[in-house]
Amino acid sequence: MSAPIIEFDKVVAGYSPSLTILNETTLDAREREITLLIGPNGAGKSTVLKTLFGILVPRAGEVRFRGERINGRTPRSLLAEGIAFVPQGRNLFPSLSVRHNLELGGITLPRGELPARIEEVLERFPRIRQRIDNQASTMSGGEQKQLEIGRALLLRPRVLLIDEPSIGLSPVLVRDVMTLLRQLADGGTTILMVEQNVRTALKYADRALVLEMGRLALDRPAAELLGVPDLNRLFLGGHATHGGEKRTA
Repeated sequence: MSAPIIEFDKVVAGYSPSLTILNETTLDAREREITLLIGPNGAGKSTVLKTLFGILVPRAGEVRFRGERINGRTPRSLLAEGIAFVPQGRNLFPSLSVRHNLELGGITLPRGELPARIEEVLERFPRIRQRIDNQASTMSGGEQKQLEIGRALLLRPRVLLIDEPSIGLSPVLVRDVMTLLRQLADGGTTILMVEQNVRTALKYADRALVLEMGRLALDRPAAELLGVPDLNRLFLGGHATHGGEKRTA
């Protein structure tokens, strides 16, 4: 079993004092694995990613990266530590070229390193190379998602947080994105992912963490959850059950 690289220890977080989403959330993500966060809307999946990336500051509890407390760290400092975030939806500069979008993604790198890092991304994404001088707005949904992931990979992150990567993509492109994430994990990158296309994502993930009302309700190998017949009910808001009995991690 891989060692935890990300740890949440009784984390309380939300969007205002009156809107608490994470209720003493305790979970972890292990090195070189894809950890899939699933659960009904409002369960806290995206909030976990935002809290980890410093967009939200925990009101209680502790977030650790490689054993070090990172509560209150800024996104910029976390990028420098090796954590990258691909948020939900399109997060590009549509009027700029593909090249300029990549260059902005590497703005924190020493100027001399940026060309080689961009070349690494273009080697991994041949379609981005073909569109390098086109406006980002002219790319297909699948190409834009590749560009978003490629831009995050410029910094060679140890941990990649990705929120709903399949939104707006065809089934073929969803498989392509999931295959890419699996390759990244096999190559040493830890992936923490939120994805509504649960059954497809489980085929590529190592672990699945089910959240209910801001708490961890289930922690199981992804392959085990694939065999659950009422998976859709569980995801859409039913209790985290397996074999008719609620189980907690």
